[in-house]
Amino acid sequence: MSTIRLEYVTPHHPDVQPTVAKLDEDLLQRYRPEDIFGMDFNDPDIDEVQFVLAYDGETPVGCGAIRPLNEEMTELKRFFVDAAYRKKGVAAQMLVKLEILAKEQNYTTIRLETGDKQPESIHFYKKYGFYEIERFGQYADSEGSLCFEKIL
Repeated sequence: MSTIRLEYVTPHHPDVQPTVAKLDEDLLQRYRPEDIFGMDFNDPDIDEVQFVLAYDGETPVGCGAIRPLNEEMTELKRFFVDAAYRKKGVAAQMLVKLEILAKEQNYTTIRLETGDKQPESIHFYKKYGFYEIERFGQYADSEGSLCFEKIL
């Protein structure tokens, strides 16, 4: 594996939607479509979302984003690393980069939702300081959702 390069990009960057589509493909192997909380790139608030892309050379191999929940909290969204790059530190690098971005924008807390059929994600988030909280927002009634939070 060559050196991974991380880049902050807008939701309109040409590599964002194809990389997010890989995440959606992965999730569709685990969940029913109605149990997946995707991202509407046509939403008028999409410009508030900030992405980081991970590249191996010119190939995108991972993505993650933050979107504001309120003045103090942001939500980690669409966090994904291609299967061939997992357990190689790519996710940790992306998470650190997104946490730095959140701190620079004066967020004090980062929240996220993941699914109960993603034990590798649950383990990762706990390893990096997230703790489980009650389901929030659009996830409140989703029995398969697990929500986590981290104070920055």
